[in-house]
Amino acid sequence: MKSNFINRISIVLFSSILFLSCSSDLDFNQVDDLVLQPTFVANLAYFNIAADQIEDNGSGFPIPPAVEDFDVFKNKFFNENLMKAEFNFEIENTINRGFEVDLILLDANNAPLETISLNVPTYTGGSNIIKYPTEVFEGERLVRLKKSVKIAFVVRIVPGSGTGTVSGNLKLKSGAIVYMKIQ
Repeated sequence: MKSNFINRISIVLFSSILFLSCSSDLDFNQVDDLVLQPTFVANLAYFNIAADQIEDNGSGFPIPPAVEDFDVFKNKFFNENLMKAEFNFEIENTINRGFEVDLILLDANNAPLETISLNVPTYTGGSNIIKYPTEVFEGERLVRLKKSVKIAFVVRIVPGSGTGTVSGNLKLKSGAIVYMKIQ
């Protein structure tokens, strides 16, 4: 019986210690200072063109479809919170010709807002994968990007860049990294 009494006293003392704690006033206004800065990675565009599909007319060959919708900026939340964007491009050329590839961002009236030109050297054997410097969109350039509603690719053969039979492929891979700031 004595041990039962001691156990009860111990439980009461231990329980009373649990109810003693330090506390401070909570400031729920701290949530107003919360800033989220997520980063997203996404595919931008991809094409793989066989050599026999490329026309050499001097003015350029639009990649079908010649113009694609690029309506990511129609989303108001995305448009308002986008702080920076980076586009990365990689091209593999196994065709014995050199190329110029233009990525053209267009507005709603099909007027060009921005053109990114990528020079592709002639394939001479071995690995011919070219990674281009990152295209960074900030400030005025970001404003133009946000006005883009369509994207077009045009491929031109560089004059005098190879002879003989034409075979192989021209592959483009591109991605985007977008930086958001949500307050």
